[in-house]
Amino acid sequence: MSTYRIAPSILSADFAKLGDEVRAVIDAGADWIHFDVMDNHYVPNLTFGPMVCQALRKHAVKADGTRVPIDVHLMVQPVDALAMAFAEAGADLISFHPDASTHVDRTLQLIRGAGIKCGLVFNPAMPIDVLEWSLDQLDLVLIMSVNPGFGGQSFIAGALRKIEQVKKLIESSGRDIRLEVDGGIKVDNIRRVADAGADTFVAGSAIFGQADYRKVIEAMRASLARG
Repeated sequence: MSTYRIAPSILSADFAKLGDEVRAVIDAGADWIHFDVMDNHYVPNLTFGPMVCQALRKHAVKADGTRVPIDVHLMVQPVDALAMAFAEAGADLISFHPDASTHVDRTLQLIRGAGIKCGLVFNPAMPIDVLEWSLDQLDLVLIMSVNPGFGGQSFIAGALRKIEQVKKLIESSGRDIRLEVDGGIKVDNIRRVADAGADTFVAGSAIFGQADYRKVIEAMRASLARG
């Protein structure tokens, strides 16, 4: 899959004007909106609920009316009830951590049964062996290149090897599965992450921390195009 996707994380946006921020980053060229859900239980932070997702759904639209996918990353435990709530709130993709679900297969079936694309998320120190039996149910695999909970952290270089391993599994499956990376993605490392096999990139502070969102996104695309 050669088409890259840039998914700004609203965890780093101005919470006082989230609708404006979502529209601004879409106007600047964002492909997806990444929605980090933290419950102060699975991770030590508390962020957004389904009602915020529902409120932002009408803002996640391009100027021509094209719907921009909302990519929900659940850092919660338990998973199922909130996954269903976000499905009803307008999420287009829902991913969760396999260690947060009592029955991973059941959770995947619930999400897919709601007509939503689904994914699994792997923290830096978590093995990926669950993919051996779940890959045929996935639309996305998300590799965390920081420990989840807070934005603005530095990229953990060891994630590159995990990205390479997952890329090989996806290629051998022959399935159309996105390989997303979240954590410390910046203009100066996005090409290296793509070379490891990623095709979708979550960036928070690297975009929302700058005055000109378009300039940053265009610089990221230029880095990716250098191949």
